[in-house]
Amino acid sequence: MPHHRLTITGTSSGESLLAPAAKPAKTKPGAPHAVDRLATLLAEDLAAVDAIIHQYLASPVGTIPNLAAHLIDAGGKRIRPLITLAAARLVGGGGDGPRKLAAAVEFIHSATLLHDDVVDVSSMRRGKKSANVVWGNSASVLVGDFLFARSFNLMVETGDIQVLDILARAASVIAEGEVMQLAAANDAETTRERYMEIVAAKTAALFAAAARSGAVAAGRAGPEATALETYGRELGLAFQLVDDALDYGGASDTMGKNAGDDFREGKVTLPVIFARDAGDESERTFWRRVVGGERTDDDFHRAVALVKRHNAITLTIDAARAHYALLFKIGDHRVQIAHLKRNHAATAGLLTCGVGKREAAAAWKIELHPSDRTVRAIAADL
Repeated sequence: MPHHRLTITGTSSGESLLAPAAKPAKTKPGAPHAVDRLATLLAEDLAAVDAIIHQYLASPVGTIPNLAAHLIDAGGKRIRPLITLAAARLVGGGGDGPRKLAAAVEFIHSATLLHDDVVDVSSMRRGKKSANVVWGNSASVLVGDFLFARSFNLMVETGDIQVLDILARAASVIAEGEVMQLAAANDAETTRERYMEIVAAKTAALFAAAARSGAVAAGRAGPEATALETYGRELGLAFQLVDDALDYGGASDTMGKNAGDDFREGKVTLPVIFARDAGDESERTFWRRVVGGERTDDDFHRAVALVKRHNAITLTIDAARAHYALLFKIGDHRVQIAHLKRNHAATAGLLTCGVGKREAAAAWKIELHPSDRTVRAIAADL
């Protein structure tokens, strides 16, 4: 799963736009990003969530808390739990229910990461050796199962069958998305439409559920919850597309994972799709070969060159921008979010990661270098 930052700026009219590609947004050195501001604003809630997380990691089987903490305490920004907490606060809620749900969301996310690293044979997560490298595949899978079980413990404790339904469905959709991606691996003919179905399931579903469940737990299961669910889904789509771009234009020390992991795993992501579709027959033959599993050490460098030649990174970032711009432009949902922003301006401005709030720094930061338009990751893990 992704961990990166993306520069987003607001306009004087409050419309949501990602920073123009040719003019990277600048922030003052040391200036807090929106996730940091949101964490500060919700510091009491977040501290309670962290306490719940560590309480529910407890087990007489020592490997379980040790392995889980290796991932959970590795510096992630808790972006998904923060979305749950902020959504609850936006509609006037708070307390133990949203906090337990936020912890459940983090457990679901962490469980999927543990399983992903086994399936993808990954060696690095959040800037250090992944759990499957340290403890082995079997332990990673089983501790992931433990975290899923703990997440359902927490959902049940809220006493709200609606939030249980929301997050249980999301967990199922995430699993479906991962299986869809596995089935599409090494398929060089994967279409953009098919890939976006995968992204919607494996990444955006949890963002959407995190936002909706926060509102529902606070007693607002109507239009506001629907608006926040839409917000989460579009944000999750943008989030994953930026991660796709980083695999071909980022650096390991800033991404928290190895550059080229998607390529080496035979994944057809959006930069590959754009480059493949724009290329000539010899280039398409290259993509069929490397995606099909016949790869050499030098092939990644050629893949990056082809991605750059066809402007595929910029096109992918543009696609992310399109999803981000939809956050507040979807019919009645926009009206509902505007209502929330008026009534809870401080939280809303931070939740939106800068939309309509010029002074709010971004949750993620990407720079498109003006000379070659390659993507460089600037910030830390999420």
